[in-house]
Amino acid sequence: MSPVEFHLADLFEQAVDHFAEREYLVCNGKRRTYAEMEARANRLAHHLQAAGVGPGDHVGIYALNSVEWVETIWAAFKIRAVWININYRYVEDELRYLFENADLKALVYERQYSPRVAAVREHLPMLEHALVIEDGSTEDHAAVGAMPYEEALASGSPERDFGPRSQDDHYILYTGGTTGMPKGVIWRHEDVFFTLGGGTDLMTGEKVASPEAVAEKGLAGVPMTMLPIAPLMHGASQWATMSSAFVGNRVVLVPQFDPKDVWRLVEEERVNLLMITGDAMGRPLIEALDDPVVDPDTSSLYAVSSTAALFSPAVKDKFFERFPDLVVTDAVGASETGGQGVTMVKAGETSMKGGPTVKVTAGTQVLDDDFQPVEPGSGTVGKLARTGHIPLGYYKDPVKTAETFITVEGVRWSMPGDFAAVEADGTVTLLGRGSQSINSGGEKIFPEEVETAVKSHPDVYDAVVVGVPDERWGARVAVVVQPRPGAHPTLESIQEHCRTTIAGYKVPRQLELVDIVVRSPSGKPDYRWAASIAAPEA
Repeated sequence: MSPVEFHLADLFEQAVDHFAEREYLVCNGKRRTYAEMEARANRLAHHLQAAGVGPGDHVGIYALNSVEWVETIWAAFKIRAVWININYRYVEDELRYLFENADLKALVYERQYSPRVAAVREHLPMLEHALVIEDGSTEDHAAVGAMPYEEALASGSPERDFGPRSQDDHYILYTGGTTGMPKGVIWRHEDVFFTLGGGTDLMTGEKVASPEAVAEKGLAGVPMTMLPIAPLMHGASQWATMSSAFVGNRVVLVPQFDPKDVWRLVEEERVNLLMITGDAMGRPLIEALDDPVVDPDTSSLYAVSSTAALFSPAVKDKFFERFPDLVVTDAVGASETGGQGVTMVKAGETSMKGGPTVKVTAGTQVLDDDFQPVEPGSGTVGKLARTGHIPLGYYKDPVKTAETFITVEGVRWSMPGDFAAVEADGTVTLLGRGSQSINSGGEKIFPEEVETAVKSHPDVYDAVVVGVPDERWGARVAVVVQPRPGAHPTLESIQEHCRTTIAGYKVPRQLELVDIVVRSPSGKPDYRWAASIAAPEA
C-alpha cells in the first residue's frame, strides 16, 4: 500500500477508511456515505481511465451543485487528472473562451446545458469523451455525443486499485473575478491543502504535522454539519466540501440559492455552520426570517462564515439581533492566494472601512510600492501579498503570471491586486481590488467602502458602485441601487446618509435605480454590468 501524501485524493481515501459509514453528502434529496461516495468515485475514475483520461488531463464539470459534481471531483483526482470548474451562468462567448483555454479532454455536464455545449463544441479540439448527467430536462444531447453518467458508472469497477500519486499534482481553479475573462489558477496539491484545505489553522497558523494527522484530527473532534451555499464552481464551496471530507464532517448542498430552502435544510439536516458570500446571500437569508411563515428550528445553528464578498455591518447586526450567541467570522482571500485573514465579528461593529479588518494569516503582508512591508498605523495604502504555499501561476498566461507572482529579494509573492491598510495594532483592513478603484480629482476611492455606506440606507436593498467618466474630475462616483420593495430612494437622501459615514469626496454623484442588482453566482458584484448601466455610452 502506497504511503499517504498531501494529495487530495489520498486524504479523501484516508478519510473513507476512518469514517466509511458516516454520511458525507446531502444534495437535492440524494445522500452519500463516505463509503458510497468512494465506490461511485472509483467507478467513475475507472471509466475515465478506460476512456483515455490520465495524469494531467483536464476534466470539465458543468453543472449545478449535485452529488455527481462531488463524485467527479474525487474521480478525477484519483487518477491524477485535473478537474476544471465551469460557471453555469456563462454565455457562449465566455464558454468558448474557457473551453479553448482549458484544454478539456473530458467533460461531465448536466443535460440542460446540452445546447450550449453543442454550440461551442468546435472549440473543444482535445475533447475525446463526454458524460451527461440527467437533471429532469429534455434537452437533446445527441449533437455532443455524450454517454449517460449512470451508464458510465455502471461500467467501472468500485475497487480502489490506483497507483501512487504525487503531492506535486495540479489543482486548477478558474476564477472570473469581477472583470475580464476567466483565468485558471494552478496550485500544487500540497500547497493548496495547506492554504485552503485545512492544513493550516487560520487562527493560530499551526500546520498539521503529517497526512495521517488530518484524519486523527477528525477522530478527535465532534462531526459538524455545514451548508456552503455558493455554487461548487466557486472556490469557497469546493473547499468547504473537500476539507470537510478530510476530517469526517458532513456537507449539505443546495442546487441553487433560495433563502427559504436554506432555512428548511437548516432545520431538517440540523446544520451547524452556514457558509455565505457576503450580503448577496446574507441579506436575503436573514430577511427571509421576517416572514412569519418562515419559522424554522435553528437551534442546531451556531456559526455563520462569510468569504469572498462584502459582508456589511448592517447585515451582520441583523444576524446578531436574531441569533445573539451566533459565532460570525469574516474571511478575506483570493483564488491566487487562498485565505489571507479572518476575524471574529462582534455585534455592533461599525468600523469597517470598505472591507473587513482582519488578523492576517501566516505569510501574508501588506507591501508598499517598493515591495516593502507597510508600517502599522502609517496610513500608507499598500497591496495585500502572500508568500509560502502559493500557486504556480495562471494556466497558459505567462504575462499575467509574471504580473501577479513576483519575486523580491529571493522571496516569491502572490499579489493579485487587493489594496489594504495596516492598522496600529497590526490588523489589516481590506480596501478593495485596484482594478475597480475610482480616481476622482486625484483621490482614490474604493467601491466597497461606498457600497457599505449606501447599503446601510433604509431604502436600499443592494448596491454596486462604479466610476464613470467626468469632464471635471476625470471620474465620478455612481451607484446602481436595487431599492427595497415600495421604496424610492433619491440621490439627495443617499448623499445625506453617506456623509455621516464617509468623506464627502466619496459620496455618490449619480444614482441609477434597477429592479435587481446583477451579481455572479458567488455573490461578487458584476462591475461590467454596473458600468453599462451607469455609463451606457462610455
